[in-house]
Amino acid sequence: MTATEPHWQRDIEQYLSYLRFERGYASRTLQTYRQQLSLLANSLPTQAAQTLDSKPAEFSWHSQTESSLQSYLANGRRRGLSARSLALTVASLRGLYRYLQQQQQLSDNPAQYLTVPKPKATLPKNVDIDTLQHLLSFDSSTDLLACRDKAMLELFYSSGLRLAELVSTNINDIDWRQKLIRVRGKGSKERQIPVGSVALSALQHWLSQRHFLLGEATPKADQLALFLSKQQQRISARQVRQRVNHWAKVQGLGQQLHPHMLRHSFASHVLQSSGDLRAVQDLLGHANLSTTQVYTHLDFQHLAAVYDNAHPRAKKKP
Repeated sequence: MTATEPHWQRDIEQYLSYLRFERGYASRTLQTYRQQLSLLANSLPTQAAQTLDSKPAEFSWHSQTESSLQSYLANGRRRGLSARSLALTVASLRGLYRYLQQQQQLSDNPAQYLTVPKPKATLPKNVDIDTLQHLLSFDSSTDLLACRDKAMLELFYSSGLRLAELVSTNINDIDWRQKLIRVRGKGSKERQIPVGSVALSALQHWLSQRHFLLGEATPKADQLALFLSKQQQRISARQVRQRVNHWAKVQGLGQQLHPHMLRHSFASHVLQSSGDLRAVQDLLGHANLSTTQVYTHLDFQHLAAVYDNAHPRAKKKP
């Protein structure tokens, strides 16, 4: 801890370091937790009231009670914070206090029984099969970036990768004989996913051109990166998002397209065809089946639409 760093900030940084190196949390998640906890520390009451003659009391996680934390959440509700945002606040608090308990810095967890409104369930957005076919129909034979982007889009839809998984994938993660790709998901958990023949063909085409983006400017850590940018380094998540949206505009989709929508489309379409929720769970790398079950709602919407249009007694005649 530096001379100017308060104790509460040291606790946060030690907790985040534990999540990063021991639990394998993604940097984006760690940054969100840091923001949430820092905001809390600057808003919650300090250890003791300040008197005219004393220095300002320093905030401490140890001095908080369930009541003070619940009051903070109540103020958040009055300010119009969403239920999802409040749930994230509670999750970061509970995790920090569990860590402090593990370090034997305190005996009780004042965040253990905090309650927040249940976030409204939202269905993931997906793209229908015909729209995806159109999106992926662009010619990739004459342009280097189009060749790369075609391989990325096909891999997203073929295997349901997360954005972070795609950008971290290396050439040697592809098993061409078994038609599998190895990815590192949340918590640094590895899994192998099948890759379809169309995606494999697009990847082979891209790898025959990849050397044009490999050069002296390529960092050693990026030499084996599956996808490279014009800057001759591993492509970033931001760049992938931009390129996905670029092709949505070029192909005239008329909507914003996020890489995660391709993952959702993969899951929904596989579930519609197979009905095998457990298989979809494994393919997506979900730790809990409840996370995957949201796709059953998408499947039901599809079946309900078919029923309404096809069944002679589905709708009352006027």
